[in-house]
Amino acid sequence: MKFSGIRAIITGGVSGLGLAVARRFRADGARLALFDVNAEQASAAIGELGADNARFFVTDVSDEQNVCESVIQAEAFLGGIDVVVNCAGILGAGRVLGRKGPMPLERFKATVMVNLIGSFNVAKAVADRMQHNTANEDGERGVIINTASVAAWEGQIGQAAYSASKGGVVSMTLPMAREFTRFGIRVNTIAPGVFHTPMVDIMPEEIQQALSDSVPFPRRLGKPEEFAELCVHLIENAYFNGASIRLDGAIRLEPQ
Repeated sequence: MKFSGIRAIITGGVSGLGLAVARRFRADGARLALFDVNAEQASAAIGELGADNARFFVTDVSDEQNVCESVIQAEAFLGGIDVVVNCAGILGAGRVLGRKGPMPLERFKATVMVNLIGSFNVAKAVADRMQHNTANEDGERGVIINTASVAAWEGQIGQAAYSASKGGVVSMTLPMAREFTRFGIRVNTIAPGVFHTPMVDIMPEEIQQALSDSVPFPRRLGKPEEFAELCVHLIENAYFNGASIRLDGAIRLEPQ
């Protein structure tokens, strides 16, 4: 797919990896619909990106009806949908058997609802609209990019809920890509390692340094811009389909 001027939905698009993707896409003329629940951060993001070419839609990705309504509104604003990048997610940290007893089921469910079911909700709603796009010379009508994590393979102690949710994203990538071949819609997933995001910014400096030192090479945290660049490549390179790609500096998470 030619990248310039695409019409894209980005979930979790007002901060972190999602905002980095929005900035990179907008630099090449994309029109953007940002799905998020943080209206305060959205105001700053839209101010930066430009209200003529980017719009915020309050969207809880775990709410099927809310997602469907936002997708319809986004399509009307964008004039169509070519790409969706699912970046919305939560950590859901906690031991299965903690000091205060077993993990409440609601915490596990909430993590899965946002990270896994949220990705599914958005992907299916957007694919339903993309299937009506005019195909290019490859027969392509759209691109879906999900976000997982290296924790899908090497979850640490305290990441049972998070790893389960991200592992689900990885597992649904290939069957969804296979199903969507008849519509000309590609599906891929990026599994980031340890990236410099707002969640890392609030950590003490020594913790940030320890995280950087745990990466084999390059020995630093990932840059959100590097995640965004991979999104661009996945859009432009039509032969990427059904893939889950680690972007992690060769890190392999230790048990704790």
